Amino acid sequence: MKKRLAGVSCAVVVAAVAGWSLSAQAGGNLSKSSCTFNGKKLYGKIQIVTSFPDVKVQEVSSFPDLKVQKVSSFPDSCGKWQIVTSFPDTKVQFVSSFPDVKIQYVSSFPGM
Repeated sequence: MKKRLAGVSCAVVVAAVAGWSLSAQAGGNLSKSSCTFNGKKLYGKIQIVTSFPDVKVQEVSSFPDLKVQKVSSFPDSCGKWQIVTSFPDTKVQFVSSFPDVKIQYVSSFPGM
């Protein structure tokens, strides 16, 4: 009986760890080296939309995939977002579950 419980516990832990490691990449490819998700930049001019996004994001307070700093000009490095209403580099939709990328807003040191 104890061996059976140990096997079940081990399977639960393995499933949980596998789920955590796939959180950002469940629906696509997150590239830390180029700061992109499925080829879409995670920096630059960002438009917030309610439908047809390039990337679905969830704001979290800990363990983000990307730390984001809102800027008013020169959004030229990973994690720097200039929020625009037209001509975006990337369109994002904020969701409460099943995000492509988890973000945390910061005032300094943006990036992955």
